[in-house]
Amino acid sequence: MKGMNRVVAESKKIAMAALRMAMTESREEEAHLKEGFGRHGIHTVAVDYGGEYLTAIKKIVERAIVSAKREGVIKETHGDEGAVAGATREALSQIMPKAMGLNIGGKIGIARRDEHLSVAVFFGVGLLHLDEVAVGLGHRAVPGETNA
Repeated sequence: MKGMNRVVAESKKIAMAALRMAMTESREEEAHLKEGFGRHGIHTVAVDYGGEYLTAIKKIVERAIVSAKREGVIKETHGDEGAVAGATREALSQIMPKAMGLNIGGKIGIARRDEHLSVAVFFGVGLLHLDEVAVGLGHRAVPGETNA
């Protein structure tokens, strides 16, 4: 049971890092958090996105994979790319009830340490000034660690 608590705690830490990256309001804040997480061995990246929800799904998944590879969060392997794609789709599925048929705008945050990878989405959802806020989170276990 003791080992199980460590795994859960590690998953939560990585999920929190992804959420914090997704909630940043500036590139400076992103850089500051990225540096701090990096000191603890957590690789992170955040990327902005806006558009109509349904047509955005594929683009958001692609953008998450490309940015995670570019920033060294994952390697260019089938397993790593699939983990980011799966976690991103999971996060997006959680906001679907609010976002269907509407525009979204916000950030995707990705965090990884060792075998734990999380993707968070933090979006404003709506039409004109009538915005709702939606948050989604996906986690995947991936083998090994990136050499970033």
